[in-house]
Amino acid sequence: MTDRLLEVRDLSVDFSTREGTVQAVRGLSFDLDPLETVGIVGESGSGKSTVALAILGLLPRNATVTGSVRCGDSELTRLPERDLAKVRGSTIAYIPQDPLTSLNPGFTIGWQVAEAIWAKGAESKRGAHRRAVELLDTVGIPRAAEQMGRYPHEFSGGMRQRVVIAIAMANDPRIMIADEPTTALDVTIQAQVLDALRAAREKTRASLILITHDLGIVAGMADRVMVMYAGKPVETAPTDEVFYRSKMPYTLGLLGSLPRLDDERGSPLRPIPGTPPSLLTLPSGCPFRPRCPVSFDRCVAEEPDLDLVASDHRAACHRSMELEPGDTSLFSATWRDTGDEVAVDRTEVPRG
Repeated sequence: MTDRLLEVRDLSVDFSTREGTVQAVRGLSFDLDPLETVGIVGESGSGKSTVALAILGLLPRNATVTGSVRCGDSELTRLPERDLAKVRGSTIAYIPQDPLTSLNPGFTIGWQVAEAIWAKGAESKRGAHRRAVELLDTVGIPRAAEQMGRYPHEFSGGMRQRVVIAIAMANDPRIMIADEPTTALDVTIQAQVLDALRAAREKTRASLILITHDLGIVAGMADRVMVMYAGKPVETAPTDEVFYRSKMPYTLGLLGSLPRLDDERGSPLRPIPGTPPSLLTLPSGCPFRPRCPVSFDRCVAEEPDLDLVASDHRAACHRSMELEPGDTSLFSATWRDTGDEVAVDRTEVPRG
């Protein structure tokens, strides 16, 4: 028995394709505690969404999942589909990235929210209808009772996202997984959707796994952050620790590429050179090595483990103890793309 809601241990996901095996997630472990929000961040293709789908058992048939995902006393990776279907929505709710493709265009918004309630047998259809109005009102749908008869295509992207948040709330889940809930929304609508997500979390008292590429959203929502690269976590720590005392070059590069209000006007952004590696053919050693300004010989031969660098702070870098905490100037603006390969200025990090 444990107080933790979710325990993920050594989770790996491989996809069999014609080109070979895609190592989408490699040896990932993390915990989720009651009332906690964990943010998972990283570039596209880092494996963030695959983690969510693996937890829920929603991966396609060409996926092979190993490792452990425990929710309470249940091992989710070994549950038959019928039992796993009972977990979805009632214990773990999923908020998808694209609400237009997840909502049924042939049914009204009100019917779809109410159906998520009465299908679990907790309410009559009339009671489910009343609760659906309450849920839509909670997530900020104006004149919720009037909107019940409208169809998904009649709603804006932000309104549709609020509807799927309402559906996620329907059965008071213990865990909600939001998979890039603000993608393709403008900044104003993003703020409204995040307010709806906060309202859902407070109403249900659920823990939240927030998957995003937006570090600003993580800063305002998450208690802990897990940074992923090439299918593995490369840094994990409380949110403030990641933003102010990061010890992994990739995380420092992400933070350094953000525009800052305190920078001089016209100062260039500092992007991370190059692109993430193919998960079909990972390079030897550290996957971030071709893009890293502080790599050395050991990085070629040995992939670093996610080691403890401070209390409740882990980083996967051979030089993490040598880096200045939070030094986002690690990546200069003088790198250049040669067309064939990316040239990176190598910064000497003093030892000791």
